[in-house]
Amino acid sequence: MAYTVRLATLDDSTQIAKLGAHVFTVTFGHSVPPHELQAYLEETYSPLAVAAVLEDPQKNAHVAIDEDGNVLGFAILALGTTRACVENMENPVELQRIYVDTAVHGKGVGWMLADSIEKKARKQGFRSIWLSVWEENQSAHKAYTKWGYKHVGDDDFIVGVVVQRDHIMLKAFQ
Repeated sequence: MAYTVRLATLDDSTQIAKLGAHVFTVTFGHSVPPHELQAYLEETYSPLAVAAVLEDPQKNAHVAIDEDGNVLGFAILALGTTRACVENMENPVELQRIYVDTAVHGKGVGWMLADSIEKKARKQGFRSIWLSVWEENQSAHKAYTKWGYKHVGDDDFIVGVVVQRDHIMLKAFQ
């Protein structure tokens, strides 16, 4: 099956919201109480919340789609975000919320999204790109390391009252 990556539009809001809620639940759902998970999903992955992200001039969202136009993954280039461990890096930008449908894991969709976001970042003049990844998400760590990201620090990720540890990973552009 062929996949393509393009800029997301408001018409993608519902599919992105559904996919985001699914991937977040599958990946993190076991680590937070159900009521905290539900509150986070409603705040972050409602179609309205996703539409707000898509309309934010500080964010560029990309989607990976199949031949039928189904959203299989999404990623966001977020301008103006930082963490202490990347503040002194030269002109960094964030690769945010790179999520891929579990049905197509291992088929190159994540790499296509990351590559598209990185190209956009380079075109906009950024010198490096960073992301945060849950310390327990070993498959994501493996992919990011393969794509050239290096662990540079840690930060907290909070879902309700649950505090988890994220690793901050950075990739300098050549």
